[in-house]
Amino acid sequence: MTQKQRMLEYLNTHRSMTTLDARRELDIMHPGSRIQDLREDGNDIVMHRRVIDGHKNVGEYILMSTAK
Repeated sequence: MTQKQRMLEYLNTHRSMTTLDARRELDIMHPGSRIQDLREDGNDIVMHRRVIDGHKNVGEYILMSTAK
């Protein structure tokens, strides 16, 4: 399974993920690039910046809808 497929499966299950989730749970070191790929495929994903576990500016990605 590709990084993009793993990320979309995770988002479909959990509806959101952080950069930390992608790195720790999916072994994706550059999640922003995979998010861009998923957006280009037609998935509606929004991003917010959060502070999590003392890390500043952690990206949180929220799946609004999947490609048709």
